[in-house]
Amino acid sequence: MPHPNAINGRFDGEILLALNVPGDAPYHPCAEAFPADDVPRSTVTHLADWDQSTVYAGTRRDIRISLPESLSGDAALLVCQDGKDYVDSNGDVRAIEVLDSLMHAGAIPPTVGVFIDPGQSESVPGQRNVEYDTMDDTYVTFIDDEVLPLVEQTLKVSLSKDPAQRIAMGISSGGICAFNMAWQRPESFGKVISHCGSFVNIKGGHEFPRMVRSTPRKPMKVFMQSGEGDVNIPLGSWPIANHQMADSLEYAGYDYRFEFGTGGHNRRHGGALFAESLRWLYGESGVGRSTEDDEKMQNEILSRIREVQALRDQPAANEKR
Repeated sequence: MPHPNAINGRFDGEILLALNVPGDAPYHPCAEAFPADDVPRSTVTHLADWDQSTVYAGTRRDIRISLPESLSGDAALLVCQDGKDYVDSNGDVRAIEVLDSLMHAGAIPPTVGVFIDPGQSESVPGQRNVEYDTMDDTYVTFIDDEVLPLVEQTLKVSLSKDPAQRIAMGISSGGICAFNMAWQRPESFGKVISHCGSFVNIKGGHEFPRMVRSTPRKPMKVFMQSGEGDVNIPLGSWPIANHQMADSLEYAGYDYRFEFGTGGHNRRHGGALFAESLRWLYGESGVGRSTEDDEKMQNEILSRIREVQALRDQPAANEKR
């Protein structure tokens, strides 16, 4: 007898099978996740059960903030969704340790990390999806107008307003959320790290490939990661969705990098690449098109279209003779 929740014998619950797959075996935290003894360590402030949001009224959440040692001037910024798991010192990413190693090496600028968990609400089911998967600017408004002023006031720091110094990061719905933050407000966030991003139809995210192709290019630099063992359920295929996003970014001339491996729906591969992804985002990649490149391309395409059209018109012209 067919199971009542099955669709063609398949389940959305199969997502659980993608959380730990054999293809994860090659991936381990990067070397920078194990700082040398001489690396200055950031201090971490934990704001537990913060409940003062007006954008998401009635929610509470934990916020962890890493502050580098001897910070002076405006700090670069990393905002990470599902923050608790990214800062786990025994986890797959160990983000603060990596930041400290790279800052000490001079590979990235002094960076404040804001590791924020999704809100918990007694009245709204699926608050994480409401915040992360909704295709508008509500969440980035929440970050810009409520969270970042809170960070500056609490730590007595000044955060850079330069979007090239501000990264949004996350996994799954947090990954599409990171992309959406920069998409909605590129003047605020100019860099993105998406791990196994949920570019599927949870709340319209499957439209992003079309939107990227058909919208004038925005000043964003994007690092994406997914794998063969990522989620494939009735709701959608994460590997296909991420490939479609990468293809669209390529088509539209974005400065982007897509790493597709063998892993599943977790932080293993993203953690192995985390230091490299930060170096790449702050380096010169040589990828992406300029306005001048666009004009050269459009002229070449128009020339080819005219040539094809002329060939198509020849038979008609011959018939009139």
